[in-house]
Amino acid sequence: CRLFCGFSPPTPPHYPKPYKVFGKWYQPLADVTGFKQRGIASWYGKEFHGRKTSNGEIYDMYAMTGAHKTLPMGTYVRVRNLKNNRTVEVRINDRGPFVRGRIIDLSYTAARKIDIVGPGTAPVEVVALGTAVSDSGRTRSYIPMDFYSGNFTIQVGSFENRKNAEALKRRLENKFKNVRISAFDSGTGVFYRVRVGRFSDLRAAEEYESFLVKRGFPDAFTVAEQ
Repeated sequence: CRLFCGFSPPTPPHYPKPYKVFGKWYQPLADVTGFKQRGIASWYGKEFHGRKTSNGEIYDMYAMTGAHKTLPMGTYVRVRNLKNNRTVEVRINDRGPFVRGRIIDLSYTAARKIDIVGPGTAPVEVVALGTAVSDSGRTRSYIPMDFYSGNFTIQVGSFENRKNAEALKRRLENKFKNVRISAFDSGTGVFYRVRVGRFSDLRAAEEYESFLVKRGFPDAFTVAEQ
């Protein structure tokens, strides 16, 4: 469990309370519908075994749990190791990892199931499955979400300088439809996100993501739009 302290910035209505670690504020998500993220996973074991997690539970390195910086506590996620396609489902009960470039910390057992224990880290894909409804011993269940339907798009780039976003937008408009810039206020600054396409089906969006990657946009990834 990490120590969260300091005065929090204004919280949007219906959002969980933000927290601060190492001088940086984090705002937990209010809704995880359509949530998907790619990045580096790591794991934590004996040094934290028996300690309290950020939600007050006792960390069990042999349980199927994980730590994430912004997913709501109790969220179930599917984690896929992009190197071997092995998957595992875990419940988020802690915060972290607070290491640049890492998106999720897995318990020892969860990491072992997808071959992360040896190398220590691995590129993964995290998909939200639902929220917990019960937690009785090792028998857990969750409310599944229809994360295959909704409003999806492909984000190709994100810039703090709007001129850079405009340049990428013009480049994309020569080849693709529905190209636009979406401004996002992170609380510490505004980011201009360049997005392409509109989809009501996650599978179709993922196919288009792969198409864009092959066409020379390796940073393209699918996101859900409200």
